[in-house]
Amino acid sequence: MNWRDLKSKVIGCLVSGGLDSCTVTHWLTSKGFSVNCFTVDLGQPDEDNLDLVADRMLNCGANGAWIIPGKKQLSEAGLKVIQAQACYEGGYWNTTSIARPVTVSVALSEMKSKNIEVFSHGATGRGNDQVRFQLATNILAPEVDMYAPWRDPEFVEQFPGRRQMIDYCTENSLPIKKFGESKYSTDANFLGLTHEAGDLEQVNKAPFFVNPGMGVWPWDASDEYETVTVRWEEGVPVQINGENLDLVDIFYRANSIAGVHGVGIGTHVIENRFVGIKSRGIYESPGMELLGRAYEYLLQFILDRRARDFYTQISSFIGVQIYQGYWLDVGVTSALSALNPIISLATGTITMRLYKGSIYFEKADDTSKGMPHSLYTDDSSMESIGAFNHTDAEGFLKVIEVSAKNFGLKQFPKLGR
Repeated sequence: MNWRDLKSKVIGCLVSGGLDSCTVTHWLTSKGFSVNCFTVDLGQPDEDNLDLVADRMLNCGANGAWIIPGKKQLSEAGLKVIQAQACYEGGYWNTTSIARPVTVSVALSEMKSKNIEVFSHGATGRGNDQVRFQLATNILAPEVDMYAPWRDPEFVEQFPGRRQMIDYCTENSLPIKKFGESKYSTDANFLGLTHEAGDLEQVNKAPFFVNPGMGVWPWDASDEYETVTVRWEEGVPVQINGENLDLVDIFYRANSIAGVHGVGIGTHVIENRFVGIKSRGIYESPGMELLGRAYEYLLQFILDRRARDFYTQISSFIGVQIYQGYWLDVGVTSALSALNPIISLATGTITMRLYKGSIYFEKADDTSKGMPHSLYTDDSSMESIGAFNHTDAEGFLKVIEVSAKNFGLKQFPKLGR
Protein backbone atom coordinates (compact mmCIF):
# COMPACT_ATOMS: atom_id res chain seq x y z
CA MET A 1 0.00 0.00 0.00
CA ASN A 2 1.16 3.52 -0.83
CA TRP A 3 0.56 6.32 1.67
CA ARG A 4 -1.50 8.04 -1.02
CA ASP A 5 -4.00 5.16 -0.83
CA LEU A 6 -4.81 5.76 2.83
CA LYS A 7 -8.38 6.95 3.29
CA SER A 8 -7.92 8.06 6.88
CA LYS A 9 -5.68 10.92 7.87
CA VAL A 10 -5.38 9.56 11.42
CA ILE A 11 -2.78 6.83 11.87
CA GLY A 12 -1.89 4.77 14.92
CA CYS A 13 1.79 3.81 14.92
CA LEU A 14 3.41 1.10 17.00
CA VAL A 15 6.77 2.52 17.96
CA SER A 16 9.83 1.47 19.91
CA GLY A 17 11.38 4.92 19.88
CA GLY A 18 14.28 3.95 17.65
CA LEU A 19 15.51 5.13 14.29
CA ASP A 20 12.62 3.67 12.28
CA SER A 21 10.05 5.10 14.69
CA CYS A 22 11.48 8.61 14.51
CA THR A 23 11.80 8.52 10.73
CA VAL A 24 8.34 7.11 10.02
CA THR A 25 6.58 9.42 12.47
CA HIS A 26 8.12 12.56 11.02
CA TRP A 27 7.78 11.38 7.41
CA LEU A 28 4.06 10.62 7.75
CA THR A 29 3.48 13.88 9.59
CA SER A 30 5.15 15.75 6.74
CA LYS A 31 2.64 14.11 4.39
CA GLY A 32 -0.24 15.67 6.33
CA PHE A 33 -1.20 12.73 8.55
CA SER A 34 -2.09 12.95 12.21
CA VAL A 35 0.23 10.35 13.74
CA ASN A 36 -0.57 8.86 17.14
CA CYS A 37 2.22 6.77 18.63
CA PHE A 38 1.77 3.78 20.95
CA THR A 39 4.49 1.99 22.87
CA VAL A 40 3.62 -1.08 24.91
CA ASP A 41 5.57 -1.47 28.14
CA LEU A 42 7.05 -4.96 27.90
CA GLY A 43 9.84 -4.30 30.38
CA GLN A 44 12.29 -3.44 27.61
CA PRO A 45 15.76 -3.90 29.19
CA ASP A 46 17.31 -1.45 26.73
CA GLU A 47 15.07 1.46 27.80
CA ASP A 48 15.62 2.99 31.23
CA ASN A 49 12.58 5.25 30.93
CA LEU A 50 9.81 4.61 28.40
CA ASP A 51 8.41 8.08 28.98
CA LEU A 52 11.43 9.32 27.03
CA VAL A 53 10.15 7.31 24.04
CA ALA A 54 6.89 9.24 24.15
CA ASP A 55 8.85 12.50 24.37
CA ARG A 56 10.93 11.55 21.33
CA MET A 57 7.83 10.79 19.30
CA LEU A 58 6.21 14.09 20.21
CA ASN A 59 9.42 15.85 19.18
CA CYS A 60 9.22 13.99 15.86
CA GLY A 61 5.82 15.53 15.17
CA ALA A 62 3.41 12.98 16.66
CA ASN A 63 -0.04 14.28 17.55
CA GLY A 64 0.04 12.14 20.69
CA ALA A 65 2.19 9.46 22.28
CA TRP A 66 1.14 6.90 24.88
CA ILE A 67 2.88 4.23 26.95
CA ILE A 68 0.56 1.26 27.57
CA PRO A 69 1.15 -1.41 30.25
CA GLY A 70 1.66 -4.91 28.86
CA LYS A 71 3.94 -6.79 31.26
CA LYS A 72 1.19 -8.98 32.72
CA GLN A 73 -0.05 -10.05 29.28
CA LEU A 74 3.50 -10.80 28.13
CA SER A 75 4.25 -12.88 31.24
CA GLU A 76 1.14 -14.98 30.63
CA ALA A 77 2.07 -15.52 26.99
CA GLY A 78 5.68 -16.30 27.93
CA LEU A 79 4.48 -18.93 30.38
CA LYS A 80 2.48 -20.63 27.62
CA VAL A 81 5.65 -20.73 25.51
CA ILE A 82 7.46 -22.46 28.39
CA GLN A 83 4.59 -24.86 29.03
CA ALA A 84 4.75 -25.84 25.37
CA GLN A 85 8.58 -25.76 25.25
CA ALA A 86 7.87 -23.88 22.03
CA CYS A 87 11.32 -23.04 20.71
CA TYR A 88 12.14 -22.41 17.07
CA GLU A 89 15.17 -23.63 15.11
CA GLY A 90 18.36 -23.80 17.15
CA GLY A 91 16.80 -23.14 20.54
CA TYR A 92 15.28 -19.67 20.05
CA TRP A 93 12.62 -19.20 22.74
CA ASN A 94 10.36 -17.11 20.45
CA THR A 95 10.67 -14.13 22.78
CA THR A 96 10.16 -11.48 20.10
CA SER A 97 7.73 -13.66 18.18
CA ILE A 98 5.32 -14.02 21.11
CA ALA A 99 5.64 -10.34 22.05
CA ARG A 100 4.22 -9.18 18.71
CA PRO A 101 0.64 -10.50 19.10
CA VAL A 102 0.70 -9.36 22.73
CA THR A 103 1.75 -5.88 21.60
CA VAL A 104 -0.93 -5.73 18.92
CA SER A 105 -3.66 -6.92 21.29
CA VAL A 106 -2.81 -4.33 23.93
CA ALA A 107 -2.30 -1.47 21.45
CA LEU A 108 -5.49 -2.16 19.49
CA SER A 109 -7.62 -1.71 22.58
CA GLU A 110 -6.13 1.74 23.09
CA MET A 111 -6.39 2.66 19.41
CA LYS A 112 -10.06 1.67 19.23
CA SER A 113 -10.82 3.96 22.16
CA LYS A 114 -9.38 6.81 20.08
CA ASN A 115 -11.27 5.78 16.89
CA ILE A 116 -8.08 5.08 14.95
CA GLU A 117 -8.73 3.08 11.78
CA VAL A 118 -5.23 2.75 10.31
CA PHE A 119 -2.52 0.80 12.12
CA SER A 120 1.15 1.25 11.16
CA HIS A 121 4.44 -0.34 12.15
CA GLY A 122 8.10 -0.08 11.18
CA ALA A 123 8.88 -3.74 10.50
CA THR A 124 11.03 -4.45 7.47
CA GLY A 125 9.55 -6.02 4.36
CA ARG A 126 12.23 -8.71 4.51
CA GLY A 127 11.44 -9.99 7.98
CA ASN A 128 9.02 -11.95 10.13
CA ASP A 129 7.60 -9.16 12.28
CA GLN A 130 5.55 -7.70 9.44
CA VAL A 131 3.73 -11.04 9.26
CA ARG A 132 3.19 -11.19 13.02
CA PHE A 133 1.82 -7.65 13.18
CA GLN A 134 -0.33 -8.18 10.11
CA LEU A 135 -1.91 -11.47 11.14
CA ALA A 136 -2.59 -10.38 14.72
CA THR A 137 -4.26 -7.20 13.50
CA ASN A 138 -6.25 -8.99 10.80
CA ILE A 139 -7.54 -11.52 13.33
CA LEU A 140 -8.24 -9.17 16.24
CA ALA A 141 -9.53 -6.21 14.22
CA PRO A 142 -10.44 -7.18 10.63
CA GLU A 143 -11.91 -3.72 10.07
CA VAL A 144 -8.58 -1.94 10.69
CA ASP A 145 -6.35 -1.11 7.72
CA MET A 146 -2.62 -1.89 7.95
CA TYR A 147 0.03 0.46 6.60
CA ALA A 148 3.66 -0.65 6.55
CA PRO A 149 6.09 2.05 5.31
CA TRP A 150 8.75 -0.56 4.48
CA ARG A 151 6.31 -1.96 1.91
CA ASP A 152 5.54 1.46 0.45
CA PRO A 153 7.61 1.87 -2.77
CA GLU A 154 7.91 5.62 -2.23
CA PHE A 155 9.21 5.22 1.32
CA VAL A 156 11.67 2.49 0.34
CA GLU A 157 12.97 4.59 -2.54
CA GLN A 158 13.69 7.48 -0.18
CA PHE A 159 15.02 5.28 2.64
CA PRO A 160 16.73 2.21 1.18
CA GLY A 161 18.74 1.73 4.37
CA ARG A 162 19.68 2.95 7.84
CA ARG A 163 22.19 5.47 6.52
CA GLN A 164 19.50 7.43 4.68
CA MET A 165 17.29 7.39 7.77
CA ILE A 166 20.09 8.75 9.94
CA ASP A 167 20.75 11.52 7.40
CA TYR A 168 17.04 12.37 7.29
CA CYS A 169 16.76 12.56 11.06
CA THR A 170 19.91 14.65 11.29
CA GLU A 171 18.69 17.07 8.62
CA ASN A 172 15.37 17.47 10.46
CA SER A 173 16.94 17.67 13.93
CA LEU A 174 15.03 14.64 15.16
CA PRO A 175 15.96 13.26 18.61
CA ILE A 176 17.42 9.92 17.59
CA LYS A 177 19.90 8.01 19.68
CA LYS A 178 23.51 7.81 18.52
CA PHE A 179 23.15 5.06 15.94
CA GLY A 180 26.41 5.68 14.11
CA GLU A 181 28.36 3.44 16.47
CA SER A 182 25.76 0.67 16.62
CA LYS A 183 26.95 -2.57 15.05
CA TYR A 184 23.63 -4.39 15.18
CA SER A 185 19.90 -4.00 15.85
CA THR A 186 18.10 -5.17 19.00
CA ASP A 187 14.46 -5.99 19.78
CA ALA A 188 13.80 -6.11 23.50
CA ASN A 189 11.30 -7.23 26.11
CA PHE A 190 11.70 -8.84 29.52
CA LEU A 191 11.42 -12.34 28.03
CA GLY A 192 14.52 -11.78 25.92
CA LEU A 193 16.60 -9.79 23.48
CA THR A 194 16.95 -10.43 19.75
CA HIS A 195 20.13 -9.13 18.12
CA GLU A 196 20.49 -9.09 14.34
CA ALA A 197 21.47 -7.01 11.29
CA GLY A 198 24.49 -4.74 10.95
CA ASP A 199 27.80 -6.51 11.54
CA LEU A 200 25.93 -9.67 12.60
CA GLU A 201 25.05 -10.22 8.96
CA GLN A 202 28.72 -11.06 8.36
CA VAL A 203 28.88 -14.72 9.36
CA ASN A 204 32.66 -14.75 8.98
CA LYS A 205 32.81 -12.39 11.95
CA ALA A 206 32.56 -13.65 15.55
CA PRO A 207 29.45 -12.28 17.29
CA PHE A 208 31.15 -11.52 20.59
CA PHE A 209 31.08 -7.78 19.98
CA VAL A 210 27.42 -8.01 21.05
CA ASN A 211 27.07 -6.42 24.46
CA PRO A 212 24.68 -8.63 26.48
CA GLY A 213 21.79 -6.67 27.93
CA MET A 214 20.43 -9.31 30.29
CA GLY A 215 23.60 -10.84 31.71
CA VAL A 216 27.12 -11.73 30.64
CA TRP A 217 28.82 -14.03 28.18
CA PRO A 218 29.36 -17.40 29.90
CA TRP A 219 33.16 -17.01 30.08
CA ASP A 220 32.70 -13.74 31.94
CA ALA A 221 30.41 -15.34 34.54
CA SER A 222 31.36 -16.12 38.11
CA ASP A 223 33.71 -18.99 38.85
CA GLU A 224 31.32 -20.05 41.62
CA TYR A 225 28.22 -22.08 40.80
CA GLU A 226 24.80 -21.21 42.21
CA THR A 227 21.84 -23.43 43.00
CA VAL A 228 18.30 -22.29 42.28
CA THR A 229 15.01 -23.97 43.17
CA VAL A 230 11.77 -23.46 41.25
CA ARG A 231 8.41 -24.57 42.61
CA TRP A 232 5.63 -25.31 40.10
CA GLU A 233 1.91 -25.60 40.83
CA GLU A 234 -0.11 -27.03 37.93
CA GLY A 235 2.30 -25.70 35.35
CA VAL A 236 2.81 -22.28 36.92
CA PRO A 237 6.07 -21.25 38.63
CA VAL A 238 5.05 -19.82 42.00
CA GLN A 239 8.33 -19.75 43.93
CA ILE A 240 12.00 -19.20 43.27
CA ASN A 241 14.30 -20.25 46.09
CA GLY A 242 11.32 -20.57 48.40
CA GLU A 243 10.02 -17.03 47.83
CA ASN A 244 6.45 -16.58 46.58
CA LEU A 245 6.34 -14.22 43.60
CA ASP A 246 3.77 -13.20 41.01
CA LEU A 247 4.39 -14.26 37.43
CA VAL A 248 5.99 -11.02 36.22
CA ASP A 249 8.39 -11.01 39.18
CA ILE A 250 9.14 -14.70 38.60
CA PHE A 251 10.47 -13.78 35.16
CA TYR A 252 12.46 -10.84 36.48
CA ARG A 253 14.00 -12.92 39.26
CA ALA A 254 14.82 -15.76 36.85
CA ASN A 255 16.45 -13.25 34.49
CA SER A 256 18.66 -11.78 37.20
CA ILE A 257 19.75 -15.16 38.59
CA ALA A 258 20.43 -16.81 35.24
CA GLY A 259 21.87 -13.76 33.52
CA VAL A 260 24.82 -13.33 35.89
CA HIS A 261 25.84 -16.93 35.16
CA GLY A 262 25.67 -16.47 31.39
CA VAL A 263 22.68 -18.80 31.07
CA GLY A 264 20.68 -18.25 27.89
CA ILE A 265 23.10 -15.58 26.66
CA GLY A 266 24.36 -15.70 23.09
CA THR A 267 22.19 -18.43 21.57
CA HIS A 268 23.35 -18.42 17.95
CA VAL A 269 20.94 -19.34 15.16
CA ILE A 270 21.09 -19.22 11.37
CA GLU A 271 17.37 -19.60 10.93
CA ASN A 272 14.77 -19.83 8.21
CA ARG A 273 12.55 -16.80 8.15
CA PHE A 274 8.91 -17.24 7.18
CA VAL A 275 9.45 -15.17 4.03
CA GLY A 276 11.86 -17.84 2.76
CA ILE A 277 15.28 -16.32 3.44
CA LYS A 278 17.87 -17.06 6.12
CA SER A 279 19.00 -14.67 8.82
CA ARG A 280 21.47 -14.71 11.68
CA GLY A 281 20.23 -14.08 15.20
CA ILE A 282 21.96 -13.80 18.56
CA TYR A 283 19.47 -14.32 21.34
CA GLU A 284 19.36 -13.63 25.06
CA SER A 285 16.68 -15.22 27.22
CA PRO A 286 18.17 -16.14 30.61
CA GLY A 287 14.89 -16.38 32.52
CA MET A 288 13.15 -18.34 29.78
CA GLU A 289 16.07 -20.76 29.65
CA LEU A 290 16.09 -21.22 33.43
CA LEU A 291 12.34 -21.69 33.79
CA GLY A 292 12.13 -23.68 30.57
CA ARG A 293 14.78 -26.12 31.72
CA ALA A 294 13.15 -26.48 35.13
CA TYR A 295 9.83 -27.29 33.45
CA GLU A 296 11.49 -29.80 31.14
CA TYR A 297 13.02 -31.58 34.14
CA LEU A 298 9.58 -31.68 35.74
CA LEU A 299 8.05 -33.13 32.57
CA GLN A 300 10.56 -35.97 32.69
CA PHE A 301 8.95 -37.12 35.93
CA ILE A 302 5.30 -36.91 34.87
CA LEU A 303 5.12 -37.92 31.18
CA ASP A 304 4.97 -41.54 30.10
CA ARG A 305 6.40 -42.39 26.69
CA ARG A 306 3.11 -42.00 24.79
CA ALA A 307 2.40 -38.62 26.40
CA ARG A 308 6.00 -37.59 25.69
CA ASP A 309 5.66 -38.46 22.01
CA PHE A 310 2.42 -36.49 21.80
CA TYR A 311 3.94 -33.57 23.67
CA THR A 312 7.00 -33.43 21.41
CA GLN A 313 4.83 -33.15 18.31
CA ILE A 314 2.62 -30.44 19.85
CA SER A 315 5.68 -28.55 21.07
CA SER A 316 7.27 -28.47 17.62
CA PHE A 317 4.02 -27.38 16.00
CA ILE A 318 3.43 -24.51 18.42
CA GLY A 319 7.05 -23.31 18.16
CA VAL A 320 6.81 -22.95 14.38
CA GLN A 321 3.36 -21.37 14.51
CA ILE A 322 4.47 -18.70 17.00
CA TYR A 323 7.52 -17.88 14.90
CA GLN A 324 5.42 -17.53 11.75
CA GLY A 325 2.82 -15.30 13.41
CA TYR A 326 -0.05 -17.74 13.86
CA TRP A 327 -0.29 -17.51 17.66
CA LEU A 328 -3.99 -16.62 17.56
CA ASP A 329 -5.25 -19.12 14.99
CA VAL A 330 -7.37 -22.22 15.57
CA GLY A 331 -4.41 -24.58 15.24
CA VAL A 332 -2.47 -23.05 18.13
CA THR A 333 -5.65 -22.56 20.15
CA SER A 334 -6.38 -26.27 19.80
CA ALA A 335 -2.79 -27.29 20.51
CA LEU A 336 -2.66 -25.19 23.67
CA SER A 337 -5.91 -26.74 24.86
CA ALA A 338 -4.49 -30.19 24.21
CA LEU A 339 -1.67 -29.44 26.67
CA ASN A 340 -4.03 -28.68 29.55
CA PRO A 341 -4.11 -32.25 30.93
CA ILE A 342 -0.30 -32.29 31.04
CA ILE A 343 -0.15 -28.83 32.63
CA SER A 344 -2.57 -29.95 35.34
CA LEU A 345 -0.08 -32.65 36.38
CA ALA A 346 2.96 -30.37 36.39
CA THR A 347 3.38 -29.81 40.12
CA GLY A 348 6.80 -30.18 41.67
CA THR A 349 9.98 -28.61 42.96
CA ILE A 350 13.15 -28.71 40.89
CA THR A 351 16.62 -27.64 42.03
CA MET A 352 19.31 -26.86 39.46
CA ARG A 353 22.92 -25.78 39.46
CA LEU A 354 24.01 -22.86 37.27
CA TYR A 355 27.60 -22.50 36.13
CA LYS A 356 29.12 -20.50 33.28
CA GLY A 357 26.20 -20.70 30.86
CA SER A 358 25.09 -24.22 31.72
CA ILE A 359 22.22 -25.61 33.79
CA TYR A 360 22.55 -28.93 35.58
CA PHE A 361 19.83 -30.91 37.32
CA GLU A 362 20.63 -31.22 41.01
CA LYS A 363 17.58 -32.71 42.71
CA ALA A 364 13.80 -32.87 42.90
CA ASP A 365 11.37 -33.13 45.75
CA ASP A 366 9.78 -36.40 44.65
CA THR A 367 7.68 -36.91 47.78
CA SER A 368 3.94 -37.35 47.41
CA LYS A 369 3.48 -33.77 48.54
CA GLY A 370 6.39 -32.30 46.59
CA MET A 371 5.63 -33.99 43.26
CA PRO A 372 2.27 -35.76 43.60
CA HIS A 373 1.93 -36.86 39.96
CA SER A 374 5.44 -38.20 39.39
CA LEU A 375 5.61 -41.60 37.68
CA TYR A 376 9.16 -42.16 38.88
CA THR A 377 9.32 -45.14 41.26
CA ASP A 378 11.87 -47.66 42.49
CA ASP A 379 10.63 -50.28 40.00
CA SER A 380 13.66 -49.71 37.76
CA SER A 381 16.16 -50.25 40.55
CA MET A 382 18.93 -52.83 40.26
CA GLU A 383 18.34 -53.61 43.91
CA SER A 384 15.79 -56.06 45.28
CA ILE A 385 13.05 -53.45 45.66
CA GLY A 386 10.01 -52.34 43.69
CA ALA A 387 7.02 -54.19 42.28
CA PHE A 388 8.62 -55.17 38.94
CA ASN A 389 9.78 -58.79 38.95
CA HIS A 390 12.86 -59.41 36.76
CA THR A 391 11.53 -62.77 35.62
CA ASP A 392 8.27 -61.26 34.37
CA ALA A 393 10.27 -59.72 31.53
CA GLU A 394 10.79 -63.19 30.04
CA GLY A 395 7.24 -63.30 28.69
CA PHE A 396 7.50 -59.76 27.39
CA LEU A 397 10.66 -60.61 25.45
CA LYS A 398 9.08 -63.79 24.07
CA VAL A 399 6.29 -61.70 22.59
CA ILE A 400 8.46 -59.09 20.89
CA GLU A 401 10.97 -61.64 19.59
CA VAL A 402 8.34 -63.15 17.28
CA SER A 403 8.21 -60.15 14.94
CA ALA A 404 11.96 -59.51 15.26
CA LYS A 405 12.86 -63.05 14.17
CA ASN A 406 10.38 -62.90 11.32
CA PHE A 407 11.95 -59.66 10.10
CA GLY A 408 15.44 -61.14 10.50
CA LEU A 409 14.58 -64.13 8.32
CA LYS A 410 12.57 -62.46 5.57
CA GLN A 411 13.63 -58.82 5.19
CA PHE A 412 16.86 -57.84 6.94
CA PRO A 413 19.21 -59.69 4.50
CA LYS A 414 17.76 -57.65 1.64
CA LEU A 415 18.61 -54.31 3.28
CA GLY A 416 22.34 -54.67 2.76
CA ARG A 417 23.29 -53.56 6.26
